[in-house]
Amino acid sequence: MAYVIFNLLCVAVLIGIDQGIKFWAVHVLMPVGTLPLIPHVVELRFVLNQGMAFSLLSGRQLFLIVATSAALILVAYWLLFRSRNDRLQQAALILVLGGGIGNLIDRVLNGEVVDYINLLFMRFAVFNFADICVCVGVALWVLVIFLEELHSGDAKEP
Repeated sequence: MAYVIFNLLCVAVLIGIDQGIKFWAVHVLMPVGTLPLIPHVVELRFVLNQGMAFSLLSGRQLFLIVATSAALILVAYWLLFRSRNDRLQQAALILVLGGGIGNLIDRVLNGEVVDYINLLFMRFAVFNFADICVCVGVALWVLVIFLEELHSGDAKEP
């Protein structure tokens, strides 16, 4: 039971951080539009995104809500019932679940996601904390899969 509570608490903390930053962005950043963070490198830019990454599927809110919800249910199941002895996988799933729920909250309540991080040194979509959590979580999850394959390959050799 402590394992489940710990995981849910970690997910809740990530959601709280995400929603807190988005609240700040709506109330402070939106009126000014942009704030330089590191000149010529990173700025904070208020953007409302009706799609997913790179505005893909823009305007297809119902599909995005249903697909995201289904994916997050699978991630939650895997986190709570399948990753008990693998801390790296647990961290990956916590990040994916926290970030995914953070953006899902925006999409359900507002019909769009608040983005605010703009990398000026490269042409890239404006993104947010939840996006970072999901991307890092997926990268860790891929690493877990590779490490499992590597370990299972070592175990098979005589």
